[in-house]
Amino acid sequence: MDYKITQMFSLKLIGFQKVFDMETSYQEIPKFWDEICEKYADHIYAGNEPANPYEKAIADNCIGEYGVCIDDVGNGQFRYLIAGKYAGGEIPEGMVLYEFPRGEWAVFNCLGPLPHAMQSVNTRIFKEWLPGNPEYELCGNANVEWYDCVNGEKSDPDYHSAIWVPVKRKNK
Repeated sequence: MDYKITQMFSLKLIGFQKVFDMETSYQEIPKFWDEICEKYADHIYAGNEPANPYEKAIADNCIGEYGVCIDDVGNGQFRYLIAGKYAGGEIPEGMVLYEFPRGEWAVFNCLGPLPHAMQSVNTRIFKEWLPGNPEYELCGNANVEWYDCVNGEKSDPDYHSAIWVPVKRKNK
């Protein structure tokens, strides 16, 4: 797998949140993205000025650059955020903040159309890389999907995205 271990500064994100079942998340999360884009982001992405606090938050914080999986619900469920780097300012009702501390991360590159490329790499991380890794283990209960919001379309065969997983060295 194409990855590197790197130090990252703390990361504070703002986003739209929804709870998903692990069994159906690969089908349901893309629908959540479509729903948020249609409801709030399409107006901004078309070059228009924000018409409400949600659109302003999207524009000010580049919401859509990140997806965040937070495994803290239990019963086979997790929280998912469509997020951006929090730049300060108003947090519209229903949106949430989530912060990652400074630390080591495993960064896995994804190349290919979404959602398949991202889902394929995600599956390999959690079924192959983590269980068999002699040096690193998860640090925390969340990980980040990064989406290139500038270059290419998400359906392009060479679209670049990545999965960031907070890790720590195993005690030996």
